[in-house]
Amino acid sequence: VQLQASGGGLVQAGDSLRISCAASGRTFSPFAMGWFRQAPGKEREFVAAIRWSGGETYYVPSVKGRFAISRDSAKNTMYLQMNTLDSEDTAVYYCAARIDFDAVGSTWSPKLDYEYDAWGQGTLVTVSS
Repeated sequence: VQLQASGGGLVQAGDSLRISCAASGRTFSPFAMGWFRQAPGKEREFVAAIRWSGGETYYVPSVKGRFAISRDSAKNTMYLQMNTLDSEDTAVYYCAARIDFDAVGSTWSPKLDYEYDAWGQGTLVTVSS
């Protein structure tokens, strides 16, 4: 599967922006998808994740209440609606997918990047203060 992130850009503090991640292929039904981000000079960090079938969502505390992750199964696309953006949100945003997961005897950890097996190329979000 190939993931294509898009929608990044330059916005001002307090603005909103929605970024997207489209998956290639006619049939796409992953176990879950997520967003990570990497700010200049910092390590990549988890932002949000969503289970594809049930829609359960997960967020890093710093974006909870400001960001909303969603997916459109018909379009094979995941979204991240980002509101009240702050300069601290400036980063390259990467989308990722966990294609299969056998839940028997295992626990999936959405915040860990090695739990994902497909990654998009990233889209840059710059928030000016």
